[in-house]
Parts: sequence; C-alpha cells; structure tokens
Amino acid sequence: MSNIRLMLVDDHQVVRTGLKSFLQTQPDFEVVAEAGNGQEAIALALETRPDIIIMDISMPEMDGLEATRQLKEKWPQVTVLALTVHEDKFYFMKMLEAGASGYLTKQAASDELVQAIHTVAKGHIYLQPALARWLLEDYQHLIESPSPEKPEEGQAVGLEALSARERGVLEMVAQGLSNYEIGEKLNLSHKTIARHRERIMNKLNMHSRTELVKFAIRTGLISLE
Repeated sequence: MSNIRLMLVDDHQVVRTGLKSFLQTQPDFEVVAEAGNGQEAIALALETRPDIIIMDISMPEMDGLEATRQLKEKWPQVTVLALTVHEDKFYFMKMLEAGASGYLTKQAASDELVQAIHTVAKGHIYLQPALARWLLEDYQHLIESPSPEKPEEGQAVGLEALSARERGVLEMVAQGLSNYEIGEKLNLSHKTIARHRERIMNKLNMHSRTELVKFAIRTGLISLE
C-alpha cells in the first residue's frame, strides 16, 4: 500500500515541526509539503497534490476557511482535515460548508489524529465526537421547532423520497466525496452527479452540504466514526 501523502498548513512553524515529526513516525504517512498561510497552501497543494491537507483555521493573509473554499473550487477532489484550536460551533459548521472532510481540535490525542487521517483517506468524514453533537443538536432543534421556511410536511421527508441511485449519491456526498470522485465510482460524469445532487437537495428542501451530512447522520445513512 502506498503512503498517505500529507500537507501541513499552520502559521506556527513549531506546530508544523512537531506534527511532521510525529506523523512521519507512522509507517504509512509521508509529509510532502508545508505552508504557513492559506495563499501559500493553495499554490503548494496544486503543485504537490497531497492526498490530505491538514488545515489550521486562524492564519494571516488567508485563513483556513477561505483556503478550503478556494481549494475545493480549483481542485474538487482535494481532502481537507481541519486541525484547529477552535472548539467553536461557528468554525465547525463553516469548515464543513467550505468542504472539509473532517474537524479536529488541537487538544485531541495523537492517536485520534491518526484515526482521523485514516478515516478521511478512505473517503469518509471524521468529526471529533465531542463536537459532532452540534450536528445532531441542530437536527433535534429543527424537529422540535420547525421553522416557517420549512413546513412540517417538508421536514418529514425521509430516505423514502429518494431513489436508490440518489441514496447512493447522498451517502457519498455525506462522506465528503466530490462530484468527480462519485462519478468515477459510479462510472458517470461529474455533471450527471451534479444533477443528482441538485434533485436530492430539491426533494429534501436543503441548500448546503452541511444539511445533507446532518440528514444522512439522522437517518442512519452514514455513521460517525
């Protein structure tokens, strides 16, 4: 099995050095690039094409949120794992919306970081269990207090509203795969996957990837690892 090629993005060199030293003790990890801000990260990522980018959020010049958004636009197949000091719901949700496949705080144990990398490398989503509750709490709030924009009958829509193909696409979207990656797995064009994704969102009355992830967790289509 080939090594998982990693890129470290953090504005503190001492953090990058410590991370690199630890990660390279793992038999299947290889650190191929480092960056100190979002702008540098985009340029280096497009040049070195790492398997996973471990992304800090608060950085000068360009933060991790904007860097993740731009990377997903320029290179949809990229996998981003947020590693940050922010144990904060705002940043948690914003990084998922930007396209991150995982979120971990720097207080996490080293073995949890290893687990997170292996999880997102397989195309799944990794959410630190202590933080993943926010997704479930949001759904519980929606169930208990339906908003005027989403009537009760709309919120009652479940997996039965989707075709077998749409369920498969939704599962892979919720796992963090891009339209290109899903298309490769299903032998379909990324444009066809985009149309499936649009139909899914219309049927479920949802407007973002974060909402789709929440729905997939609530209905048991995917589980938090």
